[in-house]
Amino acid sequence: MLLFKKKFLPAIRSGAKTQTIRLWKWRMMRPGQRSYIPGAGYVAIERVEPVALAELTDADAVPDGFETANALRHELSSIYGDKLAVGYQAFRVVFRVTGEGKKG
Repeated sequence: MLLFKKKFLPAIRSGAKTQTIRLWKWRMMRPGQRSYIPGAGYVAIERVEPVALAELTDADAVPDGFETANALRHELSSIYGDKLAVGYQAFRVVFRVTGEGKKG
């Protein structure tokens, strides 16, 4: 299951948000998996790759729902500040909403 703040759900449902950056000790998802996002339904995981937060560009931020890389890094810092401090790895998870399990 992938959890998101409510503010991101409309963009996920519309297909505007197609990726998320997650901080994990190790890769927690694999391409080809199916996952569930409460409030949005099922998604197919298309890619999971390590990323360096300092190297993210504005183009990387857009599919994540942000206008700039700095805005994305700020959000990640507010969510994952403790994990950033102890060296967790950042992973880009690219997904596609399948339409299954969608409510409403």
